[in-house]
Amino acid sequence: MSDDASGVATAERGLKGAEQAVASFEEEDRGAVRRLQGFLHRFPTTIPLIVLLIGVVIFAFAAPGKFLSPLNLSVVLQQVTIVAILGIAQTLVILTAGIDLSVGLIMILCSVVMGRTAVVYGVPLIVAFPLGLAAGFACGFVNGLIVTMLRLPPFIVTLGTWSIFGALNVFYSRSETIRQQDIEAMAPFLQWTGTLIKLYDVGKALGLDLLFLKGWVVTYGSILMVVVAIVVWYILSRTAFGRHVYATGDDPDAARLSGINTNKTLIAVYALAGLICAIAAWVLIGRIGGVSPQAGQTANLDSITAVVIGGTSLFGGRGSIIGTLFGALIVGVFRNGLALSGLELLWQDFAVGVLIIVAVTIDQWIRKISA
Repeated sequence: MSDDASGVATAERGLKGAEQAVASFEEEDRGAVRRLQGFLHRFPTTIPLIVLLIGVVIFAFAAPGKFLSPLNLSVVLQQVTIVAILGIAQTLVILTAGIDLSVGLIMILCSVVMGRTAVVYGVPLIVAFPLGLAAGFACGFVNGLIVTMLRLPPFIVTLGTWSIFGALNVFYSRSETIRQQDIEAMAPFLQWTGTLIKLYDVGKALGLDLLFLKGWVVTYGSILMVVVAIVVWYILSRTAFGRHVYATGDDPDAARLSGINTNKTLIAVYALAGLICAIAAWVLIGRIGGVSPQAGQTANLDSITAVVIGGTSLFGGRGSIIGTLFGALIVGVFRNGLALSGLELLWQDFAVGVLIIVAVTIDQWIRKISA
């Protein structure tokens, strides 16, 4: 073989080796991406947790001595409590690939039913309070029934019931606000969720002098939020009904073929979501002290924001209650931190909008890689 032919052969072998090395590198890169996608798919709360921690660090430096104060963090927790509870209800629905635009109105309607029935009409609280819970359950049940029986998109159904529940709210409340003093006199139990608890005093009552708890304040409403989250988490992760919820959202046809009654599952999901909204109504009364038919007007979008930022897929079948709690905290932390940093309200809304777009983009990316 001539020197020229030998050189050409050597060059070809080198070129093939380089191509194989590049191909191997690209394959490893794609493998790393797929491993990352698989990790995020298995642990959807990772991203919102990281975002929350980054937000806390940023605002700790942006507002030194203010943001991380126990009093301020206690305020943030109180501010996100209602949104988090509604977010839990919304998570149940979105896991089934649906959406509920009426959760805020259900909450307001239930608060009006509880307060007006007990204070204005003088019905004993032992009847008025369960009546408010039943109203929330009934509203959710109606949503689920229409979605399943008429085979209509949840967006359209709950958009319609949003108007219906709003009209019922105006009709029953007569657009009248019930004052804090009237509730204190007639039905103080409805304000119980707003009662403040000083954690340092609780520690001292238990014989513990925990100085790091000084300044920390929580409400019974926040504790109730945690209880609701734990109960719903248990239902979704440890019961057959929870598996049916995920299966229905992931692939309803496959779920039906496997023997799951998807209609009953959907009705139960919407009814349970309505009941949780009624619990949020109780917390709302404790938060504002009175009953207002105008309170919580932005709750619908806020609950969806918490769920989406928390990593629950709008396409159903993937997400968690813990992620929703992180999502609500992220919104609260960013709004509070930006306010303490001296930025106007419009930039707070801007930041939340960016977070929503980024969260949905990441969800789409995960689904595309896994396809």
